[in-house]
Amino acid sequence: MTAHWQYLIALGSNVGHPYHGPPPAVVRAALVALETCHLPVILAGPIIASAPLGPSRRRYANGAAVIETPLLPEALLDRLQQIENAFGRNRRGQRWRARTLDLDIVLWSGGAHRTTRLAIPHRAYRDRAFVLGPSAQIAANWRDPETSLCVKHHHARLTRRARLPKAPPPRSNVPGP
Repeated sequence: MTAHWQYLIALGSNVGHPYHGPPPAVVRAALVALETCHLPVILAGPIIASAPLGPSRRRYANGAAVIETPLLPEALLDRLQQIENAFGRNRRGQRWRARTLDLDIVLWSGGAHRTTRLAIPHRAYRDRAFVLGPSAQIAANWRDPETSLCVKHHHARLTRRARLPKAPPPRSNVPGP
């Protein structure tokens, strides 16, 4: 019997596709492509709009999905990159450039995984509301193997409002002696 792993995948797009349409439609089409490529989607989070990182000026459509597969992390990465390529992803040139589709492995039910090619947990996910927001909707209780915190805890830490500083004691308007 083959073991099946679950993975939390972040999806993003900030370039329309000639067939699929604008970025939110690209993310929806990517969810279908995961299924077509034998990566069953167990849960899919909401698609949200977010500001770009780096030099890109186009807003992103972002989402998250939990998939199940017998593939180990490196083999899954290969499959995800094949899907990105099929959507017209160009890996040459500037980092954080505009892209039709970005698929990132965020967490894995097998724990942590580190190679020169792949890091699970994703190195930057804890600082990205556009990943944590949709992920918290579908994988709130998934634990980060490096921090032992759940996705919902990382999301709360990132999005909570800072406390206002304590106000100084009120001054009296009555003149002193």
